Amino acid sequence: MKKNGLALGGGAVLGAAHVGALRAVEEMGIPVHCLSGTSIGAFIAALYAFGKSPDDIADIALGIDWIDLSGLSLSQYGLLSNRKFGKIVTDLLGEKDIEDALVPLAIVATDISTGSKVVFTRGDVACAVMASSCIPGVFRPVEHDGKLLVDGVLVENVPVASLRAIGAEKVICVDLLGKHVFRSPQNIIAVLLNAFYSAIASATVVQLHNADLCITPDLSAFSLIDTAQIPAIIEAGYEAAMLQLGEWKGMKKTFPGGIRIRG
Repeated sequence: MKKNGLALGGGAVLGAAHVGALRAVEEMGIPVHCLSGTSIGAFIAALYAFGKSPDDIADIALGIDWIDLSGLSLSQYGLLSNRKFGKIVTDLLGEKDIEDALVPLAIVATDISTGSKVVFTRGDVACAVMASSCIPGVFRPVEHDGKLLVDGVLVENVPVASLRAIGAEKVICVDLLGKHVFRSPQNIIAVLLNAFYSAIASATVVQLHNADLCITPDLSAFSLIDTAQIPAIIEAGYEAAMLQLGEWKGMKKTFPGGIRIRG
């Protein structure tokens, strides 16, 4: 059997759609042999790789403040620290290294000093997730191994190549931004997120070409920061994944919008 890999992309609160996609993958009986994640996708991928079920992750998503504005404090590098996000990972999983995961896991970050991709496949999982989700200008960079690390979406928003590098032969990916419609921002964080993700969306298209299946939920009705919409976002991810995974499993040879297939 070929190794199936699942690559989860970035998109702030829209990452709740990954939870629905994971639920669909399990219901369709598709085994996941390795995982990769960028930004919020790194958080979800890490939880799943360490044995959390989609229902567990849904409960976690509903219980955390994904972008906590209460710690607002200016520095020369960013408005906030996402250290709390790393603590959440440690509280949920314990002090774990990536190589302790139940399935191989790759987490993508960016070295902001050089613009190069940094792929974590070993070392502290909380540090890797914190670095991968460190949105430039919003969060202060994570200092690790002599590097200043920020959000991996700058170099690989949907980490297909990083997933193949750890052994995936068939790649399913989830792109949160492919059908997203940006909304009028209500605060400085929303302004920064809109600017950041709108610049990333077009570059993501190139990254998807090497995937066997790209699931692109219609998240146009949802905000990047409104956590009240998380249940509906999860459901949107589930419905899109069920439809597209069903077709991918061989029921049809022609795949409608949002699905990419390789031979």
